[in-house]
Amino acid sequence: MTGTTETAAVEAAAGAATAPVPAPAPRPARLWRGATPWLFLLAPLTLLIVFTYAPIANMVAYSFTDWDGVSPGLNYTGAENYTELFTRSELFEVFWVSGYYLAASVIQIVAALYFATILSFNVRFRNFFKGVLFFPYLINGVAIGFVFLYFFQDGGTLDSVLSLFGVETDRAWLGTPESANTSLAAVSVWRYLGLNFVLFLGAIQSIPGELYEAAELDGANRWHQFRHIIAPGIKPVLSLTVILSISGSLSVFEIPYIMTGGATGTETFVIQTVKLAFQFNKTGLASAAAVVLLLIVLVVTWVQRRLAPDDKVDLV
Repeated sequence: MTGTTETAAVEAAAGAATAPVPAPAPRPARLWRGATPWLFLLAPLTLLIVFTYAPIANMVAYSFTDWDGVSPGLNYTGAENYTELFTRSELFEVFWVSGYYLAASVIQIVAALYFATILSFNVRFRNFFKGVLFFPYLINGVAIGFVFLYFFQDGGTLDSVLSLFGVETDRAWLGTPESANTSLAAVSVWRYLGLNFVLFLGAIQSIPGELYEAAELDGANRWHQFRHIIAPGIKPVLSLTVILSISGSLSVFEIPYIMTGGATGTETFVIQTVKLAFQFNKTGLASAAAVVLLLIVLVVTWVQRRLAPDDKVDLV
């Protein structure tokens, strides 16, 4: 029996050795196969270079000139724009306004995480509430600015609602820097809450359901499930939302520009940069300010990634 087995093995090995080896694909076919992925990437890479990296390169180049944005000619001025930028402290004082939006982003993240956690479980009308929370993010920012401009005006919607509850107020919600920035930050929370909510909800729903079942068998309540399953599982997404919130707080533009135009102490760094370029015709200085803002965002992102590295999460 053993000899028969050995003979069969030898014959199989010999057959494998004498089996014909498939011929390699022709060179043109191999080249076409290697170029196919790049052909699919050609269109998006072209759009990315033309509409993202090329404008950034032009912006950096303009920051070393005195171009006014209109004249066909420009003069190279070296680092003069950056020197002016860093020697005029009033140009950086507008960053204090970003503190309102940074504080609002904390509230926004906490609220989004709360609603995402609640609606990730089997609750009634959860699909309806998902739509309600995400809907503001789909509305155009200009439309939101005009809607809330009437909402906060004297005798507007907010005052009318408060009067129904017997609260009489004659304050101008956009009349002082404190109330105006607080109101604008609240509008920002209302608009971008849905984005963070969807990010958190997707991360929570990607956690295997077996972990919740095992936790329930061990007697874990909802708080324990959040602390030991949900929180570790969404750490990468939480890190992403923090980066987006910080960068967004530093580069706020749309809502305050539409509602106040930067008046009443609501001017942000981006609004100031736009005014330098299009109102005072200092495109070179504005380009330098934009480069500085880009570097600040990159540095803040790098520091955040160093302090809270995006480690791989393994819950199973």
